[in-house]
Amino acid sequence: MSQSSLFERTQYFLSALRHCQVLGMTVHSAEPSGLILRLPYSQMIVGNPQTGVIHGGAITTLMDTTCGISTVCALPEFELCPTLDLRIDYMHPAQPHKDVLAFAECYRVTPTVIFTRGYAYQDDPSQPIAHAVGTFMRMGKPGSTVSSLKGRS
Repeated sequence: MSQSSLFERTQYFLSALRHCQVLGMTVHSAEPSGLILRLPYSQMIVGNPQTGVIHGGAITTLMDTTCGISTVCALPEFELCPTLDLRIDYMHPAQPHKDVLAFAECYRVTPTVIFTRGYAYQDDPSQPIAHAVGTFMRMGKPGSTVSSLKGRS
């Protein structure tokens, strides 16, 4: 798959997530090795109005979304892959009035689970705000027999 079509696939995935639209998230870059999303700073995501520091929930949303969309970079075709587990370790607060970037990659793909890892940062990726590890369940392509059968009990 070409870099431009991968970028378009990740943008399409992100555009389907209403909460990401509201937060103003954008795809910064997308490659087979992973992707980077941008969360712009806004008053809407401030957790402490006195300091202007971004709320941890906004960082969690960014990390979950980045890890989730990184599955698009690792799979040959789009599949439904909901979050099974997400762990985030916060290193330090984000600096006020600055956008936050997040990188994520898939480091293992099995027939049923995809394993991801990533980090959020502002100016320097070597000074992360947070680290994340996530697992995502493979449910198959939308409308496929695999995805429709897994929903039945």
